[in-house]
Amino acid sequence: MSNDDDLEDLLEELDEQRDLESSQQLLSIRTERRRYDKPVTIVEGFDLETSELESIASDLKSSIGTGGTVEDGRIELQGDHRDRVPDLLRDQGFDIQA
Repeated sequence: MSNDDDLEDLLEELDEQRDLESSQQLLSIRTERRRYDKPVTIVEGFDLETSELESIASDLKSSIGTGGTVEDGRIELQGDHRDRVPDLLRDQGFDIQA
């Protein structure tokens, strides 16, 4: 039983550290127009592994109901979602640049 408690303590500590890392990252959100004048929402400023970034992008795409990709350390979402993305990222512990 002691090993289970040690493992749970370690997992909890790692989770707290991940939250701390998220809160120390200052993200910026902007839109730009692409081909055929279509808007794309771009979230930049991540300091995460690609796999973690892809997981966050997947959560955002599911929550918003849109397509997107991870490219060059940033998340690109189809459409203008500047009104919804900040709240979703704050819920995950990120700090958003005003």
